[in-house]
Amino acid sequence: MKYKVYTLGCKVNEYESEVMESLLDNHGYIKSDDPDIAIVNTCTVTNNADSKSRKMIRSIRKKYPDAILVVCGCMIQNKKDKNIDADIIIGNEGKSEIVNYIKEYKNKKIYDVKDIFKSSFEDMTLSDFDRVRAYIKIQDGCDNYCSFCIIPFVRGHVRCKRKEDILSEARSLVKSGHSEIVLTGIHTGNYHDGNYSFSNLIEDLVKIAGIKRLRISSVEITELNKNVLNVINKNNVLVDHMHIPLQSGSDRILNLMNRKYDVNYYINKIREIRKIRPDISITTDIIVGFPSEREEDFKETLNTIERVKFTKIHVFPYSDRDGTKASKMCDKVNGNVKRERVKKLLEISKNLEIDYMKKYLNRKVLFIPEVYKEGYLYGHTGNYLYVKVKGRKDMIGREMEVLINDIEYPYVICREC
Repeated sequence: MKYKVYTLGCKVNEYESEVMESLLDNHGYIKSDDPDIAIVNTCTVTNNADSKSRKMIRSIRKKYPDAILVVCGCMIQNKKDKNIDADIIIGNEGKSEIVNYIKEYKNKKIYDVKDIFKSSFEDMTLSDFDRVRAYIKIQDGCDNYCSFCIIPFVRGHVRCKRKEDILSEARSLVKSGHSEIVLTGIHTGNYHDGNYSFSNLIEDLVKIAGIKRLRISSVEITELNKNVLNVINKNNVLVDHMHIPLQSGSDRILNLMNRKYDVNYYINKIREIRKIRPDISITTDIIVGFPSEREEDFKETLNTIERVKFTKIHVFPYSDRDGTKASKMCDKVNGNVKRERVKKLLEISKNLEIDYMKKYLNRKVLFIPEVYKEGYLYGHTGNYLYVKVKGRKDMIGREMEVLINDIEYPYVICREC
């Protein structure tokens, strides 16, 4: 039988979809654009994510009416909607059992959404990955309960993969030709295996023979303790890029969000990082229009951005998620105001990106080509500059040295050295 997996949302979902594909491949199913089995791995982080998930489900059902339709993931775990037009419905537990669910299906709808708060870590592993940059999911769940966030309710409590399994998976991925590994999870920096900490893990991973880059998908500022910074200081395998969510540059809003730091803490920690990595690229997430966010709060956020000098900002307009504390807060921000603030931050983000690119004009950099299209290679440097350079398809995945000689946003234009 033929299958296709459709993925919405974060890198954790991408990893879990890759696992499902690997399991199906290993059991003789064939990946195809004309599937007998269609799997939708949903997202629920915002109202827009819910809408996209539902739209995709309807579209696939219409396009492939005779296919077995499997719907799984965060939206299902959140909504627990038994009436979705699908044949197999599971939440965020059971993705590693995808083959069994398909074999069990006998033209009678299967609905199996488990209590995520009773779940242990669902063992998943990959020996190869369908792209140059390979992900490893090291943990699941979150216990921070930021007031705006639904994710702890759909991913459950923090639970982690065994250190031996992570190191073994990394070795297999490197052996398969992946020179860059990305650590991912719902609350990645909270990884632990008994007394074995996140800093212990990255210290062991950078020692693996053949690994050229280790990247952390996202990490909270409070988890960048002296032990983590010590590993970053001592080893260049950890790339010159970190994604560290800020969410707001106003202490008042941070407190309402139930974040675990204030602006000064954040800025001081960034200064520590830049002492050991002066050229590091720091990217972030910011939510605009949080309930009661006043113009002066937004101006404080703009001031914080100016002080930090991020490389790029991922901007999200606040939207209520039922069941969160923020959804019950009063003084909601007008939609037009939110849109204007989003527009302002996106303009700032673009200018920050270009300013960072300019630092590297006429400098040599290493990058790993990820995509070939019409005579050009595209990929990223360790510090996440987006490179465009003339090349051949057979160069994908091979580390190259190039000279940056121009900027055509969003790319730096290069020539091979």
